[in-house]
Order: sequence, then C-alpha cells, then structure tokens
Amino acid sequence: MNMQQKNTYRKQTNRYDDVLTARKWWSWIYMHLIWRVDDNVMTREVMKMIPDDFGGKLLDVPVGTAIFTAAKYGTLSHAQIVGLDYSREMLAVAKQRKEACELKNLTLIQGDVGNLPFGDGSFDIVLSMNGFHVFPDKRKAFDETYRVLRPGGCFCGCFYVKGERKPADWLVRHFLNKKGLFRPPHFTLAEASTLLSDLYDGNVVLQNHRSMLIFKCIKPNS
Repeated sequence: MNMQQKNTYRKQTNRYDDVLTARKWWSWIYMHLIWRVDDNVMTREVMKMIPDDFGGKLLDVPVGTAIFTAAKYGTLSHAQIVGLDYSREMLAVAKQRKEACELKNLTLIQGDVGNLPFGDGSFDIVLSMNGFHVFPDKRKAFDETYRVLRPGGCFCGCFYVKGERKPADWLVRHFLNKKGLFRPPHFTLAEASTLLSDLYDGNVVLQNHRSMLIFKCIKPNS
C-alpha cells in the first residue's frame, strides 16, 4: 500500500470513527441532537452479550473498521473471530487496527452477508453492529446469519428502525439512503420485532434507543 492510499484510508477511518464515537464536536451534535443516541453506550450493552470468557467461534458482520469491537476482541484470546465486510476499504482500515492492537485471534475476509461462505452452524455467536440498515437484501441477510449460527447460539447487535424519531427518519430518507450509506427498505420496530421473533421462535430480547434497535436472539435447539 502506497503513502497516498494510507493517507486516504486514515482520513476515511477518522471520519467514520468520529461519527460513530461522537468524539468531535460536529459528530457529537450529529449523534445527540439528530439521532439522540450514544453509540458508545449501545456498544457497551451489546458487548456485554459476549461472555468475557468466550472461547468459541464468532462471526462479526459487517466488521467495519472494528472501532467498537477491537478492545473486546483483545480480551478474548481463546476465541476464533472472523470479521467479514463487503467493503475492501473498510477491511483495509480494520486490518490496520488489527495489527495495531495485535489481534491474532481475528481473521478478516471480504464477502457478502447474503451469501456467507460458511457451513451451517459454523459459529457460536454472530454479531452485527450497525449492519442491517446497510444490507440491500435484509431478509436474505437474516436468513444467512441464522443459517451459520449453531443451535443454541447467540445472534446480537443493533440496527436502525424507522418511525421512532422524525429527524433521524428525514435524514435517512433524504441523505443517507441517497448516498448509499443506508439501503432501503427499512423495518419499523414492530416489523423487526415480528421478523426476529418468528425466526428465533420467540427467543428474543429487544431494546430500542429511539431509532436504534438492540437485539439478542438465541437460535432454537430444534
């Protein structure tokens, strides 16, 4: 990778990570006044769903830049973690973070959530943070993440749901969808709840932070 590419990725990482973590004044305004959520708080809630002594296999899709997960993964020395993302640019950034944090337990691959390159029941945990509002075929993505999860395994994460906060919905319709940063159609809270409950036979815990839905689903054993 040449210096120009490194600088490009560094700028992209900083901008993407700044928005999610609200660590700049403008990103704080974006998250707290428009969305009225704190991704740092939501991340802590989701990360608690992964046991501190977890030593199984985990799929993180989309892994993004691993901005929120790297610290947790650094404590799971006995786990086998696969981070999958469709964006090669995001993976390049995640690779830099993996190397900086010395995450030897993390394998990064490029792939499509709608056609996951893994066998049935391959993972003990499937994590998807801020992913489903980006996936173009969300029902296929739900089916695929369900397929690769072992019976009794945990599917957890968060994604955008429409109808819970008007400023956020306006931003999604008029900017984020048009820029390709989000992909319609989007679920309402009721629609997402019904879909997940039907797929996981009611073994679902949901909590929404206004327009963001946190979920934990356990795959039935039969």
